[in-house]
Amino acid sequence: MRRLNPKKLLLSKWTAVKPVNKEKHFLIRSVVRPESDHLPVEQFELEAVHSGRTQIIHWRDLQDEDQWLQGWK
Repeated sequence: MRRLNPKKLLLSKWTAVKPVNKEKHFLIRSVVRPESDHLPVEQFELEAVHSGRTQIIHWRDLQDEDQWLQGWK
């Protein structure tokens, strides 16, 4: 399991290990802010480069090397 810092994930690049609908390369587009400023950031908006489709992802899901590779491979 790789170690990640959620504060440094914005605009980082990711590759899906098992692409769906030709969506292989992704970019962390924005931070989903929690309702309270006292809570830590846990979710990000992930955008597929191929289609532009976005989804919300928990930053810890990116630690699963069976699903995600850091950078564009």
